[in-house]
Amino acid sequence: MRPEILFPLFKPVTALKGVGPRLGKLIEKLAGGRLVDLCWHLPTGLIDRRFRPSVADAPDGAVVTLTVTVDEHHVPGNRRLPYKVLCSDHSGTVNLVFFNAKEDYLHQILPLGAVRVVSGRVGHYGQEIQMPHPDHILMVEKEAELPAVEATYPLTAGLTAKPLHRAIQGALAQTPALPEWQDPVWLTREQWQPWRQALLAAHEPDSPAALEPDHPDRRRLAYDELLANQLALAMIRAANRGRAGRAIVGDGRLRQALRAALPYVLTQGQEQVLGEIQADMGRALRMLRLLQGDVGSGKTVVALLAMLAAVETGAQAAFMVPTEILARQHFETLTALCQGMPIKIQVLTGRSKGRPRQALLSDLAAGRIHILIGTHALFTEDVIFPDLALTVIDEQHRFGVHQRLNLGDKGAAADILVMTATPIPRTLSLTVYGDMDISLLRGKPPGRQAVETRAMPLSRLDEVVAGVQRAVNQGARAFWVCPLVAENEQLDLAAAEERHAVLARILGPGRVGLVHGRMKARDKDQAMQAFVAGETKVLVATTVIEVGVDVPEATIMAVEHAERFGLAQLHQLRGRVGRGSRQSHCLLLYGSPLGETARARIAIMRETEDGFRIAEEDLRLRGTGELLGTRQSGFPAFRLADAMAHQDLMEVARDDAQLILTRDPHLETPRGQALRVLLYLFERDAAVKLLRSG
Repeated sequence: MRPEILFPLFKPVTALKGVGPRLGKLIEKLAGGRLVDLCWHLPTGLIDRRFRPSVADAPDGAVVTLTVTVDEHHVPGNRRLPYKVLCSDHSGTVNLVFFNAKEDYLHQILPLGAVRVVSGRVGHYGQEIQMPHPDHILMVEKEAELPAVEATYPLTAGLTAKPLHRAIQGALAQTPALPEWQDPVWLTREQWQPWRQALLAAHEPDSPAALEPDHPDRRRLAYDELLANQLALAMIRAANRGRAGRAIVGDGRLRQALRAALPYVLTQGQEQVLGEIQADMGRALRMLRLLQGDVGSGKTVVALLAMLAAVETGAQAAFMVPTEILARQHFETLTALCQGMPIKIQVLTGRSKGRPRQALLSDLAAGRIHILIGTHALFTEDVIFPDLALTVIDEQHRFGVHQRLNLGDKGAAADILVMTATPIPRTLSLTVYGDMDISLLRGKPPGRQAVETRAMPLSRLDEVVAGVQRAVNQGARAFWVCPLVAENEQLDLAAAEERHAVLARILGPGRVGLVHGRMKARDKDQAMQAFVAGETKVLVATTVIEVGVDVPEATIMAVEHAERFGLAQLHQLRGRVGRGSRQSHCLLLYGSPLGETARARIAIMRETEDGFRIAEEDLRLRGTGELLGTRQSGFPAFRLADAMAHQDLMEVARDDAQLILTRDPHLETPRGQALRVLLYLFERDAAVKLLRSG
């Protein structure tokens, strides 16, 4: 259970005075629904209210603090017009402007003849000086309450600065002083304040430097979060290492048969990672290994050889993928590769229903299915493996740590091999895969040519469409990727549906397919299948085709509004072509003018196909917030740490976590007890439960 000292921080924001259901929903949308979420919502800017000119000297657009006398109230005849309160000092007149104003309230806070201190941004409109909706209106005797420097926070539609600021201050007031979990020597060396003081100081910056990630208070908070992450991963790793595994050493007959059937020899990279995987499987310890390989590097064959090693011992293997399309595609690929072998491969997805599903489950429970491929459906309780020895998880960044542990639990000490085609910079891989051994698969199977990448402005769209038409008439197949499904008034982007209609009109009926995330799974599968079979020649799609879709005959990838995509996404999309022996082309169509970051992305795409270099550049250009769509993809969404700015802290946190568990594996010392509080504070509760379960 969460320690009692943290209870106040996990209360809902609606427990704060002045935060009702409407405001609570807006705060939850912006930052999260609990007080702790408000604590993590750090300021991003500053307003300096120390500038106190006379009215006449107040510069246009500046934030100023004025001392003025209230002269007149101008009540508009029409509610839609602004309400103005005319005020003055010795030098001139300023109009305080209010929209949707309540007259009684304004007379109450700005009575005629009263002297008031007002602070806000001024604007010059001809001869008139205005201050729309002042941020602060105070009586002179309460002037000391005006903050000299005020923090500004990210906002969301419908939520203004004042109520958010009040809510954050209310949350901070309830933060307890927590036991110190940092090493005292390290704390002194870094000159860091205790946790609560650092948090309060981070919310009260006194200069622009205090907003930077390298400020001591921000570094302290970032390190707390990184340490919680690394400690949790190290505990999961230790728990897995502590669970007895079993040695899986087959006789090699199925693997030899597969190698003999392959039309090519494995690359040096494939042999190396296969050696690492088989060495792990051969030990009586549980394997937890990540296979990180670039698009098209041949991970599937490596995974199949590992699964065949398990099947040779009489055991079973599971292969989990993120989408139904991918599950069925892997089923076809693996079935073709294992043709003539005495093994049964099956596929199970959320769409498997009724009697066919029951028959499949009964075959699985009886041990008649050797390799089962599936989506999240493999997690359900009625899926019973009598002897699961190996679980392979494809595209790991789409699944969380808990899900992979859950699937591993389906077999008595089943080995786990996780695969990703998204090369991840070392810094990030520490935060995501700190609980695993990592194998890097470099290079591509022989016969694959480099994809020719070209960038063109959208003004040349007609030329591109004509070029695709010529290629299709000569037997080529093409992907055409759009960033949105349907037109959006705010974003002037091509929509998949509209582009599909245009291309179908030009290329002829029945030659152009459409796939996007809002379609029903069955319709999506049918459209994909038609493209794979060659019934349609062009597939218009959103990024739903980014991961794993394998159509060797496709040689053209056109990406519309390429400037809207991240580098890793563009690299994944390009990886959908160049899978056969024919020369392939990737066309990046961009809207003008190109921003600096988008220009750099496109230049890197034209320069290299090395996914590892692309991943590093993506991290450098975008920072961690958007990288690989982290918020949607199971990567830890750090609230306080920044993988670029705090790389050095990431390394220290990993070493610190390992040292902590070496000295105090059950977190029982005074520092260990404080670290338990840290884990709960950053909601790494699952790791604490591992201590109890052993």
